[in-house]
Amino acid sequence: MDIYTKKRRWKFALFTSAMVIVAASLWYTNFLVNEFARDERTDIRIWADAIQRKAKLVNYTDEFFEQIRQEEQKRAEVLAGAYKTIGDKNYTGDLTFFVDIIKGNKTIPVVLTDEKGNITNYVNYELPGDTLSVFTRELRREFSRYPPIEINYYEDKSNYLYYKESKIYTELRRVLNDLVQSFFSEVVTNSASVPVIVTDSSMSKVIAFGNIDSSLMQDPQLVAQTIHNMRDDNKPIQLELPGQGKAIIFYEDSFLLTQFQFFPFIQIGIIGLFFVIAYFLFSSARKAEQNRVWVGMSKETAHQIGTPLSSIMAWLELLKMKGIKDEAIDEMEKDIERLETITDRFSKIGSAAKMEKRDIVETISESVSYFKSRSSKKIKYILNYPKDKKIEAPINKHLFEWVVENLFKNAIDAMAGNGNITIDIMDEPSQVVIDFTDSGKGIPRSHQKSVFNPGYTSKKRGWGLGLTLSQRIIRDYHRGKIFVKNSIPGEGTTFRIVLKK
Repeated sequence: MDIYTKKRRWKFALFTSAMVIVAASLWYTNFLVNEFARDERTDIRIWADAIQRKAKLVNYTDEFFEQIRQEEQKRAEVLAGAYKTIGDKNYTGDLTFFVDIIKGNKTIPVVLTDEKGNITNYVNYELPGDTLSVFTRELRREFSRYPPIEINYYEDKSNYLYYKESKIYTELRRVLNDLVQSFFSEVVTNSASVPVIVTDSSMSKVIAFGNIDSSLMQDPQLVAQTIHNMRDDNKPIQLELPGQGKAIIFYEDSFLLTQFQFFPFIQIGIIGLFFVIAYFLFSSARKAEQNRVWVGMSKETAHQIGTPLSSIMAWLELLKMKGIKDEAIDEMEKDIERLETITDRFSKIGSAAKMEKRDIVETISESVSYFKSRSSKKIKYILNYPKDKKIEAPINKHLFEWVVENLFKNAIDAMAGNGNITIDIMDEPSQVVIDFTDSGKGIPRSHQKSVFNPGYTSKKRGWGLGLTLSQRIIRDYHRGKIFVKNSIPGEGTTFRIVLKK
């Protein structure tokens, strides 16, 4: 099992483990959210029930106060009747009973004025100052609930008796109003932190609201939309309140619960973002380390080759000086030139390569000529390109030839020394496309993405570095692309190089 097969299995195992952890975390967090939501909705139901009970209490109090008001009104009418009877000059009966009624009045405010509006007497009421004053417009308005009683005491002389509801009822009515306001206050500032809107029966006028941004309540359209959403979330509570008529309470889940429901997805997003950032950091560090290793190995290789190459060149010059002429010496010179080219290639790794615009067809043709004389006669090289124009692209000749040679070597090995190598060169407006097609054994689909990984090889002997170097040369130095265009096991493989013009 090669390192990349193990790597894929480890990746799959780690990915599966991560998915299990994420799923378990999501499930448990969702479980907590549901528990929290259930508890909060229980609180909301308790709150809603409390509102119903409080509303019933307010309504009962209102009914009770109404009964008191009616009783107080009857007392006021009896008192008014007593005053009227006493003031009636035509009444000849016993006035003791009526006098007792008047004396027994300890709660109903009474003000007696003459025909000019001057106050002559008052009971159960505090006037400003120590002296009797004029029955002003403000006092008349305050005593306007009941019509005044005219008391004719002498011929055309009359007094006017004004009275109003008792102090007890006034205090009770204030308590009732405070109770209603307290009710609304408790609704909108609820302990469950539930957003609440209280409207009238038309659902257009907002009576009170709580736990909602006040700026939102300034926009009628947003208010209407919020009420609509609340009505969809929870059934509104309808109440009949004294002095307010019919009121409708709309509410929804608390802001905390709404946020908490999205927490699992936010959690997964943060974890995912952390893993992505960590992956890119480690990947960048690993690539940087690999680049340093590549550069170091390449320069060391160039140095190691350079030493014996210099000696071989010296021995070859010595043979020439002795006048030895042989075909083998000519071939040795070609191989020395080849070794010099290889040394130059390795020395350029890690350095800024000089790019020159060159004829792609001529460069590839030279490589074809070199390999024809050094490969099996059963291998046929086919070069297809447009004959009517020159195809140029900026390349580094030595490095680009290295890529072509690696592709040729792989093709020769894949065909076991017998088959066709077809090179198709296509000139496009902004790029040059080169396809290298062999008739070898092909590459399985599962391995096509791994062929450029360091160490990947299908041969028993080999380092698996040729295609890796080729990819680095095309991608990093030529800013181009190299990839497996297609491959069919048993039929062959096509590698494609794309160079920018």
